[in-house]
Amino acid sequence: MKNRSTTIKLIFAFAAVYIIWGSTYLGIRIAIETIPPFLMASFRFLLAGSVLYLLARIKSKEKLTFIHWRSGFIIGGLLLLGGNGGVVWAEQYVPSGLTALLVSTVPIWIMIINWVIPNGERIGVKTVLGVVLGFIGLFLLVNPQDLTNGGSVDLVGAGVLLFATFTWALGSIYSNRAILPKSKILTVAIEMIGGGILLFFFSLITGDASKFSVELISLRSISALVYLTIFGSIVAFTAYMWLLEAAGAAKATTYAYVNPIVALILGWLFADEQITVKILVAMTIILSAVAIINTNLSSFKVKNRKG
Repeated sequence: MKNRSTTIKLIFAFAAVYIIWGSTYLGIRIAIETIPPFLMASFRFLLAGSVLYLLARIKSKEKLTFIHWRSGFIIGGLLLLGGNGGVVWAEQYVPSGLTALLVSTVPIWIMIINWVIPNGERIGVKTVLGVVLGFIGLFLLVNPQDLTNGGSVDLVGAGVLLFATFTWALGSIYSNRAILPKSKILTVAIEMIGGGILLFFFSLITGDASKFSVELISLRSISALVYLTIFGSIVAFTAYMWLLEAAGAAKATTYAYVNPIVALILGWLFADEQITVKILVAMTIILSAVAIINTNLSSFKVKNRKG
């Protein structure tokens, strides 16, 4: 009976990280239709972080120090301001399915950064093959010549996405060296709160917040924001944290291969986004590269997530 209960939990947990996280890219596109992107992301993470903080406080009496909060703000800045912020901004110009596909390249950056930093890990032949395959797939997907031949891929948007994946990778590596609370939920909470605050101030500085108008906000965008906050940030992430312990990192991180497929299908069904042969070939190459590289990422935790 206990095994059956665990199996059911595993099914629901995997469904959450596969389907919900895969759907967040479409959710972001809908949310930013009438809500400025950086401000939307700020609302999302401040709300989700506050809820998780309260839940963590009920279960844990751990005292937070200045160093904990400093680490939370740094990681939140890299993961949520640089990473997720880049994603929500780029989705104004890049289809949600292609966004998810580009985001799946995070393990490539993680391996490269972890190789070049002091006391980093050595890269084997298989990893080099994975990195090369990954960049071949990226070049096929985002070929600058497409812009002069009537292609639909926005080069600036794609560039911002690649920068976002880089900052997410940097934040993931830093998080493994930073001093953080013992409670995982509390750690995530202060990262979300820190990132949400930084996103809010960035929204003010860039003029993003000045575009906000209550009269212009649609019920469709509000619904998407609520979905992203509750299901994308709280439910799916909690499921992912549980999967890391129940199924192991290797199985839990398989969402990196499924999310782009889910995002492409949902974008095609509900947002009239095109799925071309070139996109399918690039997807196959990039996800193969990620699969090869992920086999070499077992030595440290990877926060491969931005949706």
